[in-house]
Formats: sequence, structure tokens, C-alpha cells
Amino acid sequence: MEITRHGELGRTNGDPYRIGEVFPSVSLDSGNLERVDASNLKGKYILISIVPDINTRVCSLSTKKFNQEADKFENIGFYTISTDPVAKQQQWCAAEGVKKMKLLSDLNGKLGKKLGLYVEKTENDARSIWILDKEGRVAYRELITEQSDEPDYQKALAFLKEHAD
Repeated sequence: MEITRHGELGRTNGDPYRIGEVFPSVSLDSGNLERVDASNLKGKYILISIVPDINTRVCSLSTKKFNQEADKFENIGFYTISTDPVAKQQQWCAAEGVKKMKLLSDLNGKLGKKLGLYVEKTENDARSIWILDKEGRVAYRELITEQSDEPDYQKALAFLKEHAD
């Protein structure tokens, strides 16, 4: 998939997963020596915000925005996944007061590579929003082609309100 970052052309490693596909099985680091398999994120609707680098302006803004919205959704899981190391994610959460959004590290890019979102040139995953249904299938996706753009928060949150219990 073609993307741009501040107007500079880039490319992901493939075609991103489509609506209806089962989210891939990949082990992600959640800190405290815990690993989370992405395919086990089911049983309830899940919003996943994939960001290139948690310490950049747009990644920080989107994670804080979804963190603020999480309280409005009792039975929804909210996750941010980046290729940052867990320690960097934890420092950012502490500095920004983010507690509801769960951050997971795709440090080696395995999830990004399986999803078709890995950008070899920058060694990170392309910005995107994913909503998984209760069976772990992709029910909604937003592929942000200009990486410096924010996602459409209202559209993703409206989808959650409409579909989740």
C-alpha cells in the first residue's frame, strides 16, 4: 500500500487485511513480562489504534483522544500498538497520564508485517485504526495514507456505538 509521511512517498510491505478477515496471531509485549497474542483479543469489540511512534505529535494525540473516549464504552477494549519498546511506551503513559488505553509493543514488526502495514524504510507500522468484532474478525478499518494525519475519531467511535453492546 502506498503511504506518505509529510508528503514523502513510502510503501508498506503488502496489502492490509480486509473487513471480515480474522486478525492475525502475533505475540505482542504488554510490559511486566506479559505477552498478549493479538488473536486472543476477542469476546468483545476491540478498538486497535496502530501508530508508528508513540512520542510523535499525531500518535500522542490519537492515543490520548481514544484514552479519553474509553470511559464511554463499558464493554470495549481499547489498545494502541506501536513498534516502540515497552519501556518507551510506559514512560510516555506515565508522562501523559494515560491509564485506560492499553499499549502493546510490536517492536519486531511481526504484526505490521502480517497485516501488510510494515514500512521497511522507517522500520515501523503504518498508522491505522482497526475494530474487531467479538470473534476477532476485522469489522472496521481506517488506513491512514498520509501518516501525519489524525484518524477519523468520530467515524470509528460511531461504529462502536452502533455495533457494540
